[in-house]
Amino acid sequence: MSKSTTHDVKRLIRPELATMQPYTPIHPFEVVSQRLGRPPEQIVKLDANENPYGPSPAAVEAMAGYPWLHIYPDPQSTELRAALTEYTGVPAERILAGHGADELIDLLGRLVLSPGDAVIDCPPTFGMYAFCAAVNGACLINVPRRADFSIDVAAIERIAASEPASGYDDFGWLDTVTVDCGEGSPYSYPRPKLLFLCSPNNPDGGLLATADLERLLHLPLLVVVDEAYIEFARPGASYIDWVADHANLVVLRTFSKWAGLGGLRVGYGVFPPAIIEHLWKIKQPYNVNVAGSRAAIASLADRDYLLGNVAKLAAERERLYAELARFDFLQPVPGSESNFILCRVVGRDARQLKLGLEQQGVLVRHFAKPGVDNCIRISVGRPADSEALLAALAEIA
Repeated sequence: MSKSTTHDVKRLIRPELATMQPYTPIHPFEVVSQRLGRPPEQIVKLDANENPYGPSPAAVEAMAGYPWLHIYPDPQSTELRAALTEYTGVPAERILAGHGADELIDLLGRLVLSPGDAVIDCPPTFGMYAFCAAVNGACLINVPRRADFSIDVAAIERIAASEPASGYDDFGWLDTVTVDCGEGSPYSYPRPKLLFLCSPNNPDGGLLATADLERLLHLPLLVVVDEAYIEFARPGASYIDWVADHANLVVLRTFSKWAGLGGLRVGYGVFPPAIIEHLWKIKQPYNVNVAGSRAAIASLADRDYLLGNVAKLAAERERLYAELARFDFLQPVPGSESNFILCRVVGRDARQLKLGLEQQGVLVRHFAKPGVDNCIRISVGRPADSEALLAALAEIA
């Protein structure tokens, strides 16, 4: 037997990945239950924007009754894409299904980005966009949102329309834009290739303005609009129909929120022909598992039931907003068109507030980042979930 050898395998790891910060996920019931010493039924989980009503009974039945779990899934998700065409009105050839919308974000990064390319992000927003840039060794250009969480379109235009820059002090936005390009940052950046926008935005729930998107689509980059929460928004808020007329627009969606399938990871995107042609080549062949596919198809067939639950959550969002505003240490951000409410915490430490609620079995999300410093985000639940939250807040108050 040969002796074991010692090798410095760390040197084989890409240096930008060796130093990147990991994404912080939210843990499921079984993990939280063990940590808190509470059974799951005594935990009110309002920290991950999950749908408390769960999936359609038809989706559960479709999974349980599927006879071919031992057979690989359809690599083209043909039946699911046909159902999505009926749901969205978009031709199936423009639709690609994914193992959650997160996979599609990852695929877009793999397709477009080479190490050193640039991505524009608009924080505070969903953390997976910055994660995508880091995994692909891209330069991340942060264009912070304004105080009302609207997009700073003028700053994005200056970045995307300019020549690749070295030393960008002369542009006049050094105080607001941050650039992370690894070594040498923030003194240089390449021309950006990708712009990620979330509508409704996470964590504030606001919508992307139509006039803003119209301007941004004139820029020489790929604009990705993430509509994970669009079913909770007002009618006409989606940009999914715009893809047909814009060669640089992508719209992503998911079944995690409105359909209650977060644990199954099913998403889809609508893409221009020049993009989807190459995504088909680089996606994993069997990326959408059969359980998720059957559940998604059944959900679309039973969408009246599911959209009824969405309507309940939207109504509860408005009621909960009014109740939260009664607490003098909370300032709920108005205008959420999603299934959550962002609250600024006043005169208290937001993290301590989160921990205090946790001790009473109520879970919320805490933020301590620019734009959402000392904030909590509360997912909208059933009326009973709201009452448990309000009682816990009253106890703390």
